[in-house]
Amino acid sequence: MIANIEHIPGEVRSMIHSDLSTVSDIERRSYQFPWSHGVFRDCLLAGYTCIVLERDHLVAGYGILSVAAGEAHVLNLCVDPDFRNLGYGERLLDEMLARARYADVREVFLEVRPSNQSALGLYEKKGFCQIAHRPAYYQSHDGREDAAVLSLRFKRTS
Repeated sequence: MIANIEHIPGEVRSMIHSDLSTVSDIERRSYQFPWSHGVFRDCLLAGYTCIVLERDHLVAGYGILSVAAGEAHVLNLCVDPDFRNLGYGERLLDEMLARARYADVREVFLEVRPSNQSALGLYEKKGFCQIAHRPAYYQSHDGREDAAVLSLRFKRTS
């Protein structure tokens, strides 16, 4: 376990168009039902918060965050299989949460597969709580898989 997330090597930066092929490749290697290259392109064009974590000039992971009306939604958070269990997912999530706070967001939402214990552990560590259950939300080889809907409320500082 990484003790100090700030000391994880790499740089978090905004995603750019030339990252899309690499991001799409990581997505395809990570999920049975991946987002398409076009979905990532559309997120960039829509002005969503799209970030990558780059290490040694390689994209090691990425995150997509939608912000509107005082709320944010983590749409995608993924780390390249070759870079997992090194703290990169936590670092990307921390950056998305910091950007949400900066945008004066009151609450952050996300959906996650209940079978994704690694992600659930990270979200719980960051203070997310399950607020709902969406039946048959995700596509799966056996039909559909449910989603846990999680929320993190930011405390007001003023």
